[in-house]
Amino acid sequence: MAREIAAGRFEIGQHIVAQSVADRYGVSRSPVRHALEELAMQGLIERRENRGYFVAVRPAEAAAFPVDPSSKEAAYHAIAADRRDDTLPTDVSEQLLRERYGLSKAKVKDVMLRAVREGWAERKPGYGWRFLDVAQTPKSFRQIYEFRMAIEPAAMLVPEYSPSAAVLDSLAAEQSRMLDRDVTRQNVEDLLNAGTRFHEELIKFSGNPYFHSTLVQINRMRRLFEYETAFMSERFQIQCRDHLHLIELLRCGEIIEASYAMRRHLAGALTWKQSQIANDRRR
Repeated sequence: MAREIAAGRFEIGQHIVAQSVADRYGVSRSPVRHALEELAMQGLIERRENRGYFVAVRPAEAAAFPVDPSSKEAAYHAIAADRRDDTLPTDVSEQLLRERYGLSKAKVKDVMLRAVREGWAERKPGYGWRFLDVAQTPKSFRQIYEFRMAIEPAAMLVPEYSPSAAVLDSLAAEQSRMLDRDVTRQNVEDLLNAGTRFHEELIKFSGNPYFHSTLVQINRMRRLFEYETAFMSERFQIQCRDHLHLIELLRCGEIIEASYAMRRHLAGALTWKQSQIANDRRR
């Protein structure tokens, strides 16, 4: 797409429709969405609230931008989307990944090691990689959130639950910074990590390592589907405000109310993400 903008096939201000791009390149909407996010971060296109993406530069300006069609970020999201759509087998070789995604040996290693860190792949003994059993269907994604709605509010109600003022201050500062930023220009990974960190820190206050380790594992299992739910500024602001409200309740010692608020927060997130997944798959 960057090359086509530089070649003048898109005019400045032209609306870029994700589905049209997906049809043009014969791919699903998920890798297209991540590609658009990356182009927006580079400044080639801009995202307008509730309207989508538009070309932001003229061809001559676009030609000055570095273009790497096999970038590790793009490859990572393409592999994640293909795995989620079940178009990649459970066991894959380095050669298959190199040929399918046009990657060097070093880039395959970097991308797959990131998948290992994120918890949805592992290195096979000797040679190749294996994708792990994680949430790949809307039903499994819903079940993960239902499980979270059971354990996260419950963890707040154990007698040992003791919030740390210093940790709450740190989390509040991070959430406030996120609110002040333009979400359309933020790296998806950073946004996901900030939300994950918030929930994992709060469950640590229970003093029960089993609550924490279970949530860490569950968060890894849902990562593939989290990539599919596009970040919208309005929804992200609601998420940050929910987090700040939870922090304030904990600061005031309103633990029971915080438990109820946590369940409402997770239920709201699930409802919104389910609608995003359903809309995406209908297109």
